Amino acid sequence: MTARLDLAARAALGTILPEWRMASGRDAIQRSYGFADFSEAWGFMSRVALLAEQHGHHPEWSNVWNRVDITLATHDAGGLTERDVKLAQAIDALLSART
Repeated sequence: MTARLDLAARAALGTILPEWRMASGRDAIQRSYGFADFSEAWGFMSRVALLAEQHGHHPEWSNVWNRVDITLATHDAGGLTERDVKLAQAIDALLSART
């Protein structure tokens, strides 16, 4: 089983993942992404789905028109782990690669 993040790792999250925030009421991180339209948002979700498969770790997410909301937590660990941080970094890198 993957261990939950310790206090030092959690303290570094603001630097490592500046656009992500702690989820309200649970041990998870979340971020919202905005796009020009539904098609662009759906394309992003498709790329994230392939990336998540590669990582063997899958997001909780929702999509409304041009917005995608993603929450990451490692369910079998009962909260936030390094797996979530690595997937969040990889997701953010998808957007960086586009610009």
